[in-house]
Amino acid sequence: MTDPIRVLLADDQSLVRGALAALLDLEPDITVVAEVGRGDEVLEAARRERPDVALLDVEMPGVDGVAAARELVAELPSCRVLMVTTFGRPGYLRQAMAAGASGFVVKDTPARQLADAVRRVAQGLRVVDPTLAAESLTQGETPLTARETDVLSAARDGGTVADVARALSLSEGTVRNHLSSAIGKTGARTRAEAVRLADLNGWLLGR
Repeated sequence: MTDPIRVLLADDQSLVRGALAALLDLEPDITVVAEVGRGDEVLEAARRERPDVALLDVEMPGVDGVAAARELVAELPSCRVLMVTTFGRPGYLRQAMAAGASGFVVKDTPARQLADAVRRVAQGLRVVDPTLAAESLTQGETPLTARETDVLSAARDGGTVADVARALSLSEGTVRNHLSSAIGKTGARTRAEAVRLADLNGWLLGR
């Protein structure tokens, strides 16, 4: 008999994390060896437990799931990463795959399919939600520059131009220029709408 697939779960919602753990532990060939609620706890838990697969939520405190995946793949390449998220956004998918994730599925995936995704990723295969894959291909890359992305991310909390400038060590004029450009590229009418559209497309994550 082969050893069960060792799984690390990372999700900031304890109820969701517990439900995923319970579902996966019902599978005879899968065992959950660690659960964490923050992205910056993933690497330490993985070093300790040496999982075969890490299921990472995209949006977590500490660091987001994409950044955690990047750290994990760099330090423990034998651990495959499967992103599991409520937010099925094409931009998130592209960033996760660029970070080295082997799979990307949404949380409402049926339990049997999720377990199968864990098995396939553990075997070295790629597993991607087909709807997200199609949307990602049609949507294309982010139109925003790295600095425009930084400015929109900093503007998420609704701070003033001065607040954003202070946070990024830029002049207020520079911030206004980047915001204006980002508004134009997203097709928005206001800064708040530009932030919302960029966030919806997954362009702000990982900055």
